[in-house]
Amino acid sequence: MTGGFFALFDDIASLLDDAAVVSKVAAKKTTSILGDDLAVNAQKASGFASSRELPVLWAITKGSFRNKLIILPLAFLLSAFAPWSIVPILMLGGVYLSYEAAEKIYEYFTPHHDMKEETNTETSPQEYLQAEAAKVNSAITTDFILSIEIVIIALGTVLTQPLFIQIIAVTVVAFLATIGVYGFVALLVRMDDFGFALIEKSKNKQSFLYKLGRVLVVSLPKIIKALTIVGTLAMLLVGGGIFMHNVHQIHDALNFLPSLVAEMLVGLFIGSLAFGIHLLYEKIKAK
Repeated sequence: MTGGFFALFDDIASLLDDAAVVSKVAAKKTTSILGDDLAVNAQKASGFASSRELPVLWAITKGSFRNKLIILPLAFLLSAFAPWSIVPILMLGGVYLSYEAAEKIYEYFTPHHDMKEETNTETSPQEYLQAEAAKVNSAITTDFILSIEIVIIALGTVLTQPLFIQIIAVTVVAFLATIGVYGFVALLVRMDDFGFALIEKSKNKQSFLYKLGRVLVVSLPKIIKALTIVGTLAMLLVGGGIFMHNVHQIHDALNFLPSLVAEMLVGLFIGSLAFGIHLLYEKIKAK
C-alpha cells in the first residue's frame, strides 16, 4: 500500500517535471510577443494623474486575469475536441499580428496631423471617472486580443503533449505573462515620478541624485518608444514565423534565407497585404 502511494507521488512528480520543461519551451516561444504587449500596456497605463496610475493599472491587471480565465478553458476545449482548429486560429493570429505591425510602420512613415486631445479644465469628477473607465475598458479589450495570441502560441508548442501537461504549461505561461508584463509596466509608469522625487531631494544640479532623477524622467518616453519598435519587429517575426512553420510551401520557397530574414519578409508581406485590403475597404466604405 505504501509502495503504491510512493509510486503515485513519483508519477505526479514526473508529470510536474515534464510540465516545467514544456512550460519553459512555451514561455520562450511567447516572449517575442511580450515586447508589443509591454509597449501597448505602458502606453495605455500612462497619461493619467499620478495618483490614479497605479489604481488604473491594477484595474487593467484584474481585467487581464479575467481575460485569461475566459480564454484558457476555451483553448483547452479546442485542444481536446478540435485540435485541428489550433493551427488555423494560430494563422489568423499571425495575420492580425502582421497587420498590426504593418499599420504601425505605415503610420510612422505616412505624414499625418497630430490630433491633440483638448483639456477641459472644468471637467467634473464624474466625467473624469467615465473617461478613465473608457480607457481602462479599451486597455482590457486590447489585452484580450494579445492574450489570445499568447495562449494560442503557447498551446501550439505543446499540442503533442498530454492534455494535463498542456493545461499546466499554458496556464503557467499565461499568468506569468500577465504578472511579468503588468509588473514591469507598473515600474515604468512610476519611473518618472521616482525621478522627480529624486530631483526634489537633491541639493544642487551637480549632485548624483539630481542627475539620476533627470535620467529617469528623460528615459521614460524613450524606453516606451524603444519598446514600440521592438514590439513591431517582434510581431512581424512571430506572424511570419507562424506561416513559415505551418505552410511548407512558404518554408521551402524561402529556405535559402536565414530564418529571421525569411520570417520578417513573410510577416511584412502578409501584414502589408492585410493592411492594404483594410485601406481599400475604408476607401470603398467612404465613397
